[in-house]
Amino acid sequence: MRLSPIAAALSLLALAGCSQKSKDDTSQAADSIAADANTTMSRAVNSVDAASDKAFGSAQQSMSNAAGSMTDGGNTLDRAGDSLDRAGGAIGNAADRASHATGRALKKAGDKLDQ
Repeated sequence: MRLSPIAAALSLLALAGCSQKSKDDTSQAADSIAADANTTMSRAVNSVDAASDKAFGSAQQSMSNAAGSMTDGGNTLDRAGDSLDRAGGAIGNAADRASHATGRALKKAGDKLDQ
């Protein structure tokens, strides 16, 4: 069973009227309690540090993955834009050919009316 530092201090006050050996034993017990508390706190800090490092590492990897996905998505959009440009050019060329064909057909029709 571990005593809290407050309980240890109260024990010291209660034993103030006791023998030197009792005082020494109480002092050693208080030192042991303080050492245990320091060890526990040190372990807790180390555990928190390790968990924080792991969480930050995971977050950093997630951000790197997201950046890579965004780059891949940007490249896909660039390729899609190029495809749309080519499709637009093809539509424009087809419209020009249709316009020329219509013009030729109308000219032929007009020529036949003139005959």
